[in-house]
Amino acid sequence: MKLYLTLFQVILSVGLIFLVLTQAKGAGLSNVFGGEGGIYRTKRGFEKMLHYATIVFSILFFATSLVIVLYS
Repeated sequence: MKLYLTLFQVILSVGLIFLVLTQAKGAGLSNVFGGEGGIYRTKRGFEKMLHYATIVFSILFFATSLVIVLYS
């Protein structure tokens, strides 16, 4: 069981890395250092799906980490 959880966590981590790297640039702290100048932009379409998928993958990664620790 622990082997399957660890394998699932590795797959989740690779997916999470991919999702974070494919998201749009120019978000976050870039506005502090002279980013887009205060223009409010909403996420739409594929960008919104990537955002929600990143949240789901991070929650699943955290949950599997807890299950692995508690299972040990």
